Amino acid sequence: MSTHSGSVPGAIPHNMVTTALELPGCRIVRNLGLVRGIVVRSRSVIGTIGAGLQTIVGGNISLFTKLCEQTRSDSFELMLQHAAELGANAIVAAHYDATELMNGVTEVLAYGTAVVVERQSA
Repeated sequence: MSTHSGSVPGAIPHNMVTTALELPGCRIVRNLGLVRGIVVRSRSVIGTIGAGLQTIVGGNISLFTKLCEQTRSDSFELMLQHAAELGANAIVAAHYDATELMNGVTEVLAYGTAVVVERQSA
């Protein structure tokens, strides 16, 4: 489901999203409000067993790392879609949050402020 937004017409390019309150070289001309992307994921039984085996040898639990990275990526892309639907061309103050809803089920939220920016001339 995850796609690179640079290839989707009307989508917001990844380089137009920042955790800062402004984009260098751009001026915010309109604030469109809060946007978000929410994904709720659970671990599979097989993945949990595999990750459990990885804990025996220690180090990075790659099965969980991959699951977390994919979930963050999916929530980010949903946030971009939400912003594009509002007519934004950038997102400022972007953040992630995660909450465990129940054992093995986690919600990941990507959120920020959708804005319309114009490039400033030098």
